[in-house]
Order: sequence, then C-alpha cells, then structure tokens
Amino acid sequence: MERGLIDNEFVNRLLSSIEVSPTPYHCARTAAERLSDAGFVEVRRTDPVPSGGGRYVRVDGGSLIAWATPESTPDRFTVVGAHTDSPNLRIRANADQSSANWAQLGVEVYGGVLLNSWLDRDLGLAGRVSLADGEVRLFLDDRPVARVAQLAIHLDREIRDQGLKLDPQTHLTPLWAIADQGPAFVDYVAEQVGAPANEVLAWDAMVFDTNAPAVVGLNSDLIASARIDNQLSCFAATEALAEVVGSAEGSVGDGAVKVVALFDHEEVGSASATGADGASLSSTLERIAMSIGLSRSDFLEALTRSYVVSADGAHATHPNYADKHEPSHHINVNDGVVVKRNSNQRYASDAVSEAPFRAACSKAGVPVQTYIHRNDLPCGSTIGPATSAQLGVRTIDVGAPQLAMHSARETAGALDACYLKDSLAAVLEHT
Repeated sequence: MERGLIDNEFVNRLLSSIEVSPTPYHCARTAAERLSDAGFVEVRRTDPVPSGGGRYVRVDGGSLIAWATPESTPDRFTVVGAHTDSPNLRIRANADQSSANWAQLGVEVYGGVLLNSWLDRDLGLAGRVSLADGEVRLFLDDRPVARVAQLAIHLDREIRDQGLKLDPQTHLTPLWAIADQGPAFVDYVAEQVGAPANEVLAWDAMVFDTNAPAVVGLNSDLIASARIDNQLSCFAATEALAEVVGSAEGSVGDGAVKVVALFDHEEVGSASATGADGASLSSTLERIAMSIGLSRSDFLEALTRSYVVSADGAHATHPNYADKHEPSHHINVNDGVVVKRNSNQRYASDAVSEAPFRAACSKAGVPVQTYIHRNDLPCGSTIGPATSAQLGVRTIDVGAPQLAMHSARETAGALDACYLKDSLAAVLEHT
C-alpha cells in the first residue's frame, strides 16, 4: 500500500492537546471542548439523556462519553474507547515532607511507571481540588516547580556494574523548595484554584514533565511527548467522531449510535466508577436506548449487532532490544495501525472482530500491522477485555505503535497518529 502523507496540522493540534492535558481531568475537559466546537451539547451526569437525534457529550471526572444519535431509530452502537490516564507520580494527602534541609512533596506511584524516566526532569503540578461548597476546580501550574534529583555517580559507584536501582518509597520524593521556604501544599493548591485554604477539602494532584511535546527525527516524522499512551488515542477518537458527525448542520447518519468513550484508571485495572470495568458505559448506552424509545429487549438486541474498538498504544519493535519482541510480528513505526492479538485474552481481538476493522481500514487506505507478544514475557492489557466483558459485544484492540511506553516521555510516529484517526473515522462511518 502506498505510504500516506503526514497531516501536519492534525499532528500539531495533537501535541497542543497533550500539552494542555497533564491529568485525566484536563484530558476529558479538552476533548469535551473540542466536541462542543463540533456541535455536541454537554449533558451533566445527573441530567436525563435527551430524547431523539443529536450530538451529546458527558464528562465525569477523568472520563468522557460522547454520542451521536441519528434521527431514525438506530439498531446498534459503534463505540471507540480509549483511556485518559497515564502512569505518573501523584501527590499524597499528607503532602508536606522534609529531609536534609529540603522541602519535599510526598508522592504515590500510579500505575506501571518507568521510574528512572522521572529523574532530573522539570516537573509541574496539576489536578483537581474539591471545595467545601461542593465545587470541583481544575488547576495547572506549568512552571518547573519540582524535581526528583538523581544521586550523583560519586555516591553510587555500583550503578555502572549493577544498573540503577530505585526504591519507589524513598528515592522518588520530589523536592520543591529549601526547607521552611515553601508553602504548605494546601496553601499552594488553594492559591492555584483561587479559594481560601480552609475551604480546600481534598485534591487529586500529580506532577508532570513540563518539557513541551515536539516533532522530532531527521525527517520530522516522529513525535516525542509525555502521555502518548494514551492521549494520542483519545485525541484520534475525538477527532474521528467530530469529523464523521461534527458539523452543526450535518447528519449523524443512520443505523448506529456513534459513541466515543474515554475512561480513567486503565493503568491500574479499570475497576472504578469512571473505568472501563465499571457500569458507566453500559448504563449510558441503556439510557440512550431508553431515550429513543427502545425497550430493554430492544437494547440487548442492539448490543448483539454492536461493535467496539479499543484504541491504546502498541509496542513498536525497539532497535536496541529487538530480542524482546516476537520475531515473526515485528512492528514498524509509520507503517500503519496495529491490531493487537493475544490468545489469553489480554487483548479482546479475535478473527470475527478483526474483520470489520480491516475492512474499514481498507476503505480509508490505512495499512494494518499485527502485534503478538512473546510467550516468555507477561503481556499487558487494555480497556478492550473489560469493555467486551461488561457489554458482551465483539471488540477489537488496536493502536498506534510507540517506543518507551510508560516513560515520562514516549516516542511515536507522526504518520501513525494520522493513520489511527483515519481508521477510527472509517469504523464510525462504516461499521
């Protein structure tokens, strides 16, 4: 298949979206704002689902569900799912710590972090804050206010022979001021959200790398950024939905309710109120069905005709560690989207669910690769198996290939980002 062309405008918007979305809460809000610009009406989680055709979006913390319902009675759901969270360091409830005349921030490791990648980086702070009146406010401080400093090699001579060894309890505590010169963390977040400190009840806060996303490589065909896993998929899914049904005057099509579901907590197992292994998506789909006059029996029958694409990062073959990859299934960057297969159900793909995706990619001119994990290494997972089990719907796991997954800064192909968006748009339009 002829190699595609990089849509530089799309790639630049992708990088801008990642840069302003350092937390799952910002990611969901950024996606909602994009869909609002495309004619989607925001519906609160506690509001009734509007009846009849239309475009709607709902944000719940770090998750988002958007749907476009045709005027004619739909008979199925076409769902594209992704996740908003990334492995990182999150601020503890008792945040203030000190040692050796340094003011530090207590952190908890979230997800499968590549610990070494967080060393000696300029870190900002972002998250959400709950106030006494029930309001929740987001904050984003992109100043380099914190660092996790590595031990000098003169004090760690064994590192050359034995490699870097990090204790997540003691070696990852960021410093952010000289002792007695920094504020209490509660005072800091209160200032960030513009509220008195005595009104701050709790926070979900985390550090992030302030180094901006970039187009890299000799031929400017790669991207380097934090949170490529999995905000690349979130952005591609959101753009695909906006492209297919987004104009205020255009039709949302016939037959299928087109849905994008962005979940939180995938990196820690998806079992939460806003995760893929919860009831959020299934209950929303049933509420949509009821809003257009379908009975529960009709809804369950619609699920048998439905289709889910789980979009998440895929492993590109690493040139320095090619032996860590299945030799008959090497994956190349900028050679197309990846179908992920695993016989042990770490991915939900099978022969039946793979066929519609490949057909959609063929229509869109998108090349497809197939990833299979080595037998002698444990395989990661995605929202795919959880979503498939919750809904009983045929599901496929796909993604754009990348290097350094779960690092504080990852690498992917700019062309693959375009391919992923085009493939998801084709699924929403034709499946």
